[in-house]
Amino acid sequence: MNATTMNIRVDSEVKDSAKKILSELGLDLSTAVNIFLRQTIRVNGIPFDLKLDIPNEETKKAIKEAEKGIGMSKSFSSLNDLFNDLEI
Repeated sequence: MNATTMNIRVDSEVKDSAKKILSELGLDLSTAVNIFLRQTIRVNGIPFDLKLDIPNEETKKAIKEAEKGIGMSKSFSSLNDLFNDLEI
């Protein structure tokens, strides 16, 4: 492999945030950029397959509300209770 150096400008906050996520994935920035470039070639387009499965703030809020029963008209202790209520 013939290695070359590439210089790119990135907002420092973007870089720091990306480094934290990539670190959790066991990657450094150089490896991640190489993966991105190789995947770009492989799929002949821009790939965005590597990501952490973390819900955004809106989804987190909805999950918490659902767990507390907020916005729910009724809660059921079993599936049979639900079906009985639905008269199925």
